[in-house]
Amino acid sequence: MPRTRFAAPLALVAALTLTACTTTVSDPAATAPAGGVAAANASTDADMRFDPATVGAQLDAIRVAPVDPYNGYDRVGDFGQAWADVDHNGCDTRSDILRRDLTQVTPSTGCTVDTGVLVDPYSGTTVHYTRGAVSSQAVQIDHVVPVYEAWRTGAQHWSQATRIEFANDPLNLLAVDGAANQAKGDLDPSRWLPPRASYRCEYVERYVTVLAKYRLTVPNDEKAALIRLVDGCPS
Repeated sequence: MPRTRFAAPLALVAALTLTACTTTVSDPAATAPAGGVAAANASTDADMRFDPATVGAQLDAIRVAPVDPYNGYDRVGDFGQAWADVDHNGCDTRSDILRRDLTQVTPSTGCTVDTGVLVDPYSGTTVHYTRGAVSSQAVQIDHVVPVYEAWRTGAQHWSQATRIEFANDPLNLLAVDGAANQAKGDLDPSRWLPPRASYRCEYVERYVTVLAKYRLTVPNDEKAALIRLVDGCPS
């Protein structure tokens, strides 16, 4: 699908070549939140695959705009305490995502995850998770579109209820290796991609899908990078 091209050099993106990406047909597009959006079903989003044509159309429609100023950003005050129970199933969002993304989970029922195994999508590393004050940090929940990135590209203008739903939306959340999550920080795909090359397409396609769902904008250099990345994925 033809898209507007950007001439800005993207050395990092060129260096991080996209290879062996999995993309099977699905339609993850959702309506954007005018005054609030229901969180997606946590039991299905880990298995989601993205239709390249849909992602391309979503990317075309994402508006380019300068980032908003800092404006007193407060992670807890603006997006709520981690983690809420936005789907009202009795479990907080972290527990929902751990149960969705880990295998060999104990106990097998309830909310709390005491142990489990994660194959980290970002690095391919196998992480054996044990709940504990320190050991729990071995597996962290990543916001694919970082919360601070959202704040700078549209979330300042949402209601707090919508920001809380964004911060707990399973579409935008992945259980990942703690070290990989710390390496990513608040970086967008023009500055960071998963070290596991075979996951980069799915990562970028999920990122674009979240941007489109929430009508977030992007600065010029980020859109240029996203176009380059999406165009490098199999159609």
